[in-house]
Amino acid sequence: MLAGAILPDMREEHGEPLTELESLAMTAGARVVGKLVQKVKGVGASSLLGKGKVEQLRDLASELDADTVIFDNDLTPAQIRNLERIIDRKVLDRSELILDIFASRARTHQARLQVELAQLEYTMPRLQRMWTHLESIEGGIGVRGPGERQIETDRRLVRKRRTKLKRELHEITARKEREVASRSAEFTVSLVGYTNAGKSTLMNALTGAHALVMDKLFATLDTCTRAWQIDDQRKVLLSDTVGFIRRLPHHLIASFHATLEEAMQAQLLLHVVDAAHPDCEGQARAATEVLKEIGCADTPTIVVFNKIDTLEELSDLTLMRADYPNSVEVSARTGKGLDELTDRVREVLDTHEIEITVTAHCGNGKLLAFLAENAQVIDRKFTDDTVELRARIHPRHFGRIKRLARRATRVGP
Repeated sequence: MLAGAILPDMREEHGEPLTELESLAMTAGARVVGKLVQKVKGVGASSLLGKGKVEQLRDLASELDADTVIFDNDLTPAQIRNLERIIDRKVLDRSELILDIFASRARTHQARLQVELAQLEYTMPRLQRMWTHLESIEGGIGVRGPGERQIETDRRLVRKRRTKLKRELHEITARKEREVASRSAEFTVSLVGYTNAGKSTLMNALTGAHALVMDKLFATLDTCTRAWQIDDQRKVLLSDTVGFIRRLPHHLIASFHATLEEAMQAQLLLHVVDAAHPDCEGQARAATEVLKEIGCADTPTIVVFNKIDTLEELSDLTLMRADYPNSVEVSARTGKGLDELTDRVREVLDTHEIEITVTAHCGNGKLLAFLAENAQVIDRKFTDDTVELRARIHPRHFGRIKRLARRATRVGP
């Protein structure tokens, strides 16, 4: 059973209530048999929903033989305890469901550590609920019962494990930062956006990578980086990142800091939006909020409306085009619009380059090979055994070219 309290700040979310929760539940392997929602003015301390709605939820869950009730809200330990007592069914909240999906998707050592840390952060304040079956034999002052002793033991174990995980992840984050910094000689682009917007499919189409593609939420948890050839002379490094979602749990963002490092350090973001989704505008806003939260609000961004091959009416994008004038429409599946996207990235790349003139001996193979790989040569002039070139390069290469050439001069932006 799916249930949810629609709070005032959630009423701007478009689309059918619980539609996204249903997708999450199905991704986790659940079979949804019923739904129930209630508009509320505020968060109830005891059960979130009103008393009558909780009883209606209990009766409906019993009638449909549901063994679990999943809420589209984050619940406090007390709310979960009260709801389970009344409904007589296992109760999960949105964060616990997302964590379960992340746990099933984690493939690498880093992803598993991140998921485990997020799960421990979530579990720590909820340990009391896990030992309610021992409450009846819990002792008073000086006569502590086994339930209380077990909770304290568990808390110590969780704290110890959490400290160990944070230390390991800190080392991974430091290594990731060094890895990203070592690519300073390359122009870096990162794919970001709502989960299941088609980022991995776009990554494969642009770079020939073989990133995992699934029509499910959070198919990608680990960062994948590949070279993307922009033109004959220039390439950029393109990274695929974990997808975002509305009301993404804060401890998940904190745990996945190392994975998000690629987006945080990128020089250009490609914000991929599922143009065919009924609430593509809401998804775009939600992803933008997460980008602000991780410190990417000021990074240059191109909005990429994906899946336009599945749109019946392109007029549906009219309003979105007005909101995002710096946008490109593509189909990663069919390849439509990818050339235009490449051109737009090339234009951004041009603004990061300088124009230089270089004079060198015709036999300076080291310099000529370096220019062929890293520069856009605009013009060549040969005089006896000397060649003079005009080229566009990234400023980071200028120092090396000056060392290799007889003369190298910067002539324009």
